[in-house]
Amino acid sequence: MVEQTAWWGAIVLPVVLGLFALAAASWDAVGRGGATLPLRSVAGLLVQQRRRTLAADTVLWRTAGIVLLVAAVLAASVVPLGRWVVGDLSVGLVWFNAMEIVAWAAVWLAGWGGNTAFGLVGGYRFVAQGLAYELPHMFVLTTAAIGAGSLRVGDIVAAQQDLWFVVWMPVAFVVYLVSVLAMAFLRPFDQAVGNDLAGGAVAELSGVDRLVFLAGRWVLLVSGAAMAVPLFLGGGDGPILPDWLWSLVKTAAVLALLVWVGRRSPTIRMERFTEIAWMVLVPVTLLQALFVSIVVI
Repeated sequence: MVEQTAWWGAIVLPVVLGLFALAAASWDAVGRGGATLPLRSVAGLLVQQRRRTLAADTVLWRTAGIVLLVAAVLAASVVPLGRWVVGDLSVGLVWFNAMEIVAWAAVWLAGWGGNTAFGLVGGYRFVAQGLAYELPHMFVLTTAAIGAGSLRVGDIVAAQQDLWFVVWMPVAFVVYLVSVLAMAFLRPFDQAVGNDLAGGAVAELSGVDRLVFLAGRWVLLVSGAAMAVPLFLGGGDGPILPDWLWSLVKTAAVLALLVWVGRRSPTIRMERFTEIAWMVLVPVTLLQALFVSIVVI
């Protein structure tokens, strides 16, 4: 049974997300400057002078990173840690997806607000990427909700007491992981911030603004990885260890898998990913949802 946490949950959640994000960024940096590269980058960005561009929309540009980071944390607020959860909402899946859309808007604002060509193209690349991954992602969330007969994340966990959803929803699980990488615009879906655009959506962000934005990106990845645990891996279910620790272990495993895949994958062009998403991912997720619906009925 998932119970709502006390007030301290809202304080603990960002700390846990931040630690996981730092660990993921450190592992991703292995071989590209060492595991300490993220810490060195943080120190450098904290003292870096903010860059200015002509006729920039300062409000949109400077707040994009804050919006991204806040949306990533709020998305994780409905993810249970064992039996504890910050926000035990009856429509938890809808809330999670809504916060992802807010994050989607934040990336576009970062590209738009700087009033530069590279940033604008990068922002629109991410819009195209969102159009590609969002439908399969929504169908995957719907499939898990159908299996449990509820949009509440705690009910989805309870429905997996006898059999984890990953066993009879493997397609949905794989597509979900793909969509999480795309949602966090990490390799192979990092063309929106690609080197061919000098950084794309983040080309003109610097100093603390850039630091907050990149932190939001990694926290968004952690939030997506954490949600995979209650959706498909039985939440805190497991032997010997307490349920909250099992949730952390499973989240770490999913996060490690995502980073490992990203490190070994080349960047995919947006038009190619859109083609794959609409011609392959959408049909297979619909078939997965149909299969689950038939089993439930």
